[in-house]
Amino acid sequence: MTMATPDVGVIENGTHVYPVRVYFEDTDSGGIVYYANYLRYAERARTEMLRCIGYLHAKMMSADGLMFAVRRCEVDYMKPAYLDDALEIYSGNVEVEAASLWIEQIIRRGGDEIARLHVRLACVGDAGKPKRLPCELRDVFLPLLAIKNSKQ
Repeated sequence: MTMATPDVGVIENGTHVYPVRVYFEDTDSGGIVYYANYLRYAERARTEMLRCIGYLHAKMMSADGLMFAVRRCEVDYMKPAYLDDALEIYSGNVEVEAASLWIEQIIRRGGDEIARLHVRLACVGDAGKPKRLPCELRDVFLPLLAIKNSKQ
């Protein structure tokens, strides 16, 4: 018997695409997704994006003593998502800085844009202090870099 593995998504045209289904637990009594759950969807997509490009959070923590912490998050909510909706989270336009990075994430249902996030992740060490991103980690983001950074 083969064990199924969770979907990690795919990289398409410089963007990681991760599918999510809206479950009952994600909604209010009216079947509408609670606003904070969009942040959970985006977090899952970022984790699977790292897995998809070959750099696991567990490796960052165990081998490098590093982790990402959300430093800033801006969210624009355009339309509600509902129970049983099939959503896709698009993560891309990554801008890598010395000790942090910015990621744009767009949550879509079919062709409709549901929410847009602009997230700044800080790279921190065991003590919670900022640390430079290792070169190996910077390099794995090359397929997802924002156009303006890819010319540098």
